[in-house]
Amino acid sequence: MTAETHNCPFCHPQERVLRQNDLAQVILSDPHKVPGHLLVMPKRHVEQPWELTHDEVTSVFDLIFEIEQKLIGKLGDGFDIRQSYRPFRPQNEIKLNHLLFHVLPRSNDDYIFKVSEQYESGLYAELDDMERDAVIDLLFVKRAEGK
Repeated sequence: MTAETHNCPFCHPQERVLRQNDLAQVILSDPHKVPGHLLVMPKRHVEQPWELTHDEVTSVFDLIFEIEQKLIGKLGDGFDIRQSYRPFRPQNEIKLNHLLFHVLPRSNDDYIFKVSEQYESGLYAELDDMERDAVIDLLFVKRAEGK
């Protein structure tokens, strides 16, 4: 066990676990953005998304889908599933170096919308050909000529 794992509260959440399977677990987010804000994470200490095994990905999303089905229409009318990887930000009371997925029950004009999302329309920009091509080239290394 590394020092990082030993000090990670998400590796040992004990009584906070609401649901779990062999490889993943669910806890309530504290602090939270909306009522029912849950965190789904692998039990193994993982920091980078691509470190997840196929079985861990499946286990995490099995729990996410189970939660969504139980909460739909009760705590929200839809959900945001968010995963952030921000190694450039230091750990603090809100950001820990343990990979997790936020499950946020959402409704029209909910708290998140009222506080921030109503102002986000200006954040979206049209995708231009140069940007599209640059991203495609990064993802696919080199595209075949003429395609």
